[in-house]
Amino acid sequence: MDEYSFINNAHPSYIDEMYRRYLENPADVEESWRTFFKGFEYGNNGSEVDTILDKGVSARKAQKELAVINLINGYRMRGHLFTKTNPVRERRKYRPTLDLENFNLSEGDLDTVFEAGAEIGIGPASLRDILDHLQETYCKSIGAEFMFIRIPEKQQWLKQRMETNRNRADCSIEEKRRILHQLNEAVVFEKFLHTKYVGQKRFSLQGGETLIPGLDTVVEYGAELGLEEIVIGTAHRGRLNILANILQKRYEDIFSEFEGEEHANAVFSGDVKYHLGFTSFVTTAKGKKVKVGMAPNPSHLEVVNPIVAGMVKAKLDHEYHGEENKIAPVMIHGDAAIAGQGVVYELIQMSLLDGYRTGGTIHIVINNQLGFTTNYLQGRSSTYCTDVAKVTHSPVFHVNADDAEAVVLAVKMALEYRQTFHTDVFIDLLGYRRYGHNEGDEPRFTQPKLYDVIAKHPDPREIYNEKLLAAGSVERGLAKEMEKEFKGMLQQKLEMVRAEEAKEAASGDADFEFTCDWRSDELGNRFYPIPLTVFPEEKLRDIGRHIFNLPDNYNLLNKTKKLYQDRMERLMSGKNLDWGSAEFLAYATILEEGHPIRLSGQDSERGTFSHRHATIRDDKTEQLYLPLNHVSNDQAPCRIFNSLLSEYGEMGFEYGYSSSTPNGLTIWEAQFGDFVNGAQIVIDQFLSSSESKWQRNNSLVLFLPHGYEGQGPEHSNARIERFLQLSANANWRVAVPSTPASFYHLLRTQVKYPFHTPLIVFTPKSLLRHPECVSDLKELSNGAFLPVLDDKEVKEKNVTRILFCSGKIYYDLLAHRRDTNRNDVAIVRTELLYPFPEKEIKDVLDKYNQADEYFWVQEEPENYAAWPFFRVWFDNPKVKGITRKAGAAPATGFHKQHDIEQQEIVKKAFAAIKK
Repeated sequence: MDEYSFINNAHPSYIDEMYRRYLENPADVEESWRTFFKGFEYGNNGSEVDTILDKGVSARKAQKELAVINLINGYRMRGHLFTKTNPVRERRKYRPTLDLENFNLSEGDLDTVFEAGAEIGIGPASLRDILDHLQETYCKSIGAEFMFIRIPEKQQWLKQRMETNRNRADCSIEEKRRILHQLNEAVVFEKFLHTKYVGQKRFSLQGGETLIPGLDTVVEYGAELGLEEIVIGTAHRGRLNILANILQKRYEDIFSEFEGEEHANAVFSGDVKYHLGFTSFVTTAKGKKVKVGMAPNPSHLEVVNPIVAGMVKAKLDHEYHGEENKIAPVMIHGDAAIAGQGVVYELIQMSLLDGYRTGGTIHIVINNQLGFTTNYLQGRSSTYCTDVAKVTHSPVFHVNADDAEAVVLAVKMALEYRQTFHTDVFIDLLGYRRYGHNEGDEPRFTQPKLYDVIAKHPDPREIYNEKLLAAGSVERGLAKEMEKEFKGMLQQKLEMVRAEEAKEAASGDADFEFTCDWRSDELGNRFYPIPLTVFPEEKLRDIGRHIFNLPDNYNLLNKTKKLYQDRMERLMSGKNLDWGSAEFLAYATILEEGHPIRLSGQDSERGTFSHRHATIRDDKTEQLYLPLNHVSNDQAPCRIFNSLLSEYGEMGFEYGYSSSTPNGLTIWEAQFGDFVNGAQIVIDQFLSSSESKWQRNNSLVLFLPHGYEGQGPEHSNARIERFLQLSANANWRVAVPSTPASFYHLLRTQVKYPFHTPLIVFTPKSLLRHPECVSDLKELSNGAFLPVLDDKEVKEKNVTRILFCSGKIYYDLLAHRRDTNRNDVAIVRTELLYPFPEKEIKDVLDKYNQADEYFWVQEEPENYAAWPFFRVWFDNPKVKGITRKAGAAPATGFHKQHDIEQQEIVKKAFAAIKK
């Protein structure tokens, strides 16, 4: 039943009475009646209701008028279910239909004039004319879902935008020619590649070529609406076409990438051609310049989208000063991926949050109606692949991809809505995939009937050309002439590339800029020398006073006051600075030196373990105060946010933010370190490898709380071994700082290096308040980050055994040594796990040349953490491991068992070796 079908069964006098009561006090009528009457008032300030009920018309007429209103709302709410939007399949059947009988109307009413016509902007009109208007607006090539939007202003905007022009494009002759030109280049480009590179994967756009005039409209019309930059995230389907025909990547460069696969001496650098990114400046037809970028993307579908959102957010913060009209993300999805990949939901939930909003994303779905070989009915439970849009009440336009002008119109409406309301908009481009998942795949194995239809189906250029010819909009033969000219140009570019490739192959002089391990070949270990991180002590004290001295006009919890007073006392004494104090001072000095900071994660404002308290709330008003934005008048901004409960999408966002903030310090913090496994795709596909695959630098910092305190297998281990497995070619640094000073200098080095690489920091939990885990102010002002911390408590001549370790286990070993007076054992901390500090380790071994027993001690099991790698990297068979026993789970869930295991490790580290 329709939402307002109850109206049809009501007596007109009863309707009149209900409306009178509603006007006097809306709370006096039921919710269903309130919703009904509100709908009229939002649309026309109640004029139609007054007209219908107050003109003295007959009861029968009043009931019919309300039935027509009900019909109009029926089309608005459900018209999208009965559209002509599927070019190769019949639409599924939905009940109830929009037949007149379902609204207590009949064909006998078709020539009756109804005042309700004013509701759709055509004034009093016959039911026949009202129906024609509704059918053309809501049931042709565009189906609109928008009535679920709860903000009346947005609903009304969409109604007026669509009903005023009946969802007709009304393109000028010049616009029609441009659309035909864009379609020609899109179609011919794909056909050219298909004939010249038979069997090579390119993930063709064929069946969805109207995406190209659609994206052209994003650039052209977007520029008219104020956009200066567009950042695109897309998967591999159609990527080459977009690169060539929207971002204007040179055709010869694309051909060279294809040709590179055919020469034995050519190594295609980094990644396959349909994963690469690109940036260009496009000049529009009206002379405006728009920066258009496409982010590189692996085969893991949808992962690029939070990254693009992060890139746009960073540019909004640092380049566009929050002006959301100037930059927009455009995300291109596949139908199976947008419905099936959970990271899409994470991204949508971010979109309206203060720390993540980008002013609205234009989402475009290339809807092939299947995923690889999986039919759409097997790929989702929802009616549409775009139903995730309802989470944020974002409008959806379902468009027939064979109707080029409808695609252009939908894009224009989406851009206008985005620039007006700054929320997401979805365009569902209903098309097909002419070939299999890739060009070597046979789709008839799994969709034989569908592909019989597709084989006979004309391409969008043919369809549009015939439409223009029938209307007399273009001269006959124009499309053929366009095709001939464009194809000739492509052939010329290809011949030029092949001639150059053959010349290089014959001479052996092929010049390739880099290979997958180019960094290590060129730079060796680029992390040396370690940058200086000293900071004048008096200036450090002065900065500390600013950030540890809270304003008097804030009502603060006593615990908060005490924490900051304690920090101030430690600062003034210059002694025993704890982890939180050193962290704050590191941030303050970085901000003072002009580097912006963004820290986000689950509970990052306070800190999971209540050590940070970076954001202060007034106890009565909850007004926020961020001390780190009060370092000085000339400082860079600091932004600290609690994130939504997401790892995958959130880390992707921060990676994107960091990539567009090369001068800043961008940090993602896990609530517990093991939560990082929820973002493994971002780590594998971007963080660890984007430089070698795509020459894209990034300096994102991960904070991963790690340490064995008996909290069980889920809250003990941040999976150090996974990061070390991905470590190669100096791609990042992996560190386990064990003192506040070490952490302070480590953070400062991240903004001091002249290049940008990620930093993985395994941060402590219990050490945050450990009485031994403190540093003096001079260690911060005059010290430096040391990859290896030598033992300062023993005399080298007495040392016969060296215990290498990292992190919390050091303090357990230290306590045992003091208790047992074992001054023959040196405890050496490896603060940097990767790059492996080979020189510093060698210096330690040379220093303690009397020692003949060497151990790596870790609290993790044998198959976890550093030992599986260090046993190789030490390159010394004398070095033995002391660990927990190998296990499938990283830790026991029983606290007593944990204590027993921990004591065994410590005792074994000092026990005599059995000969």
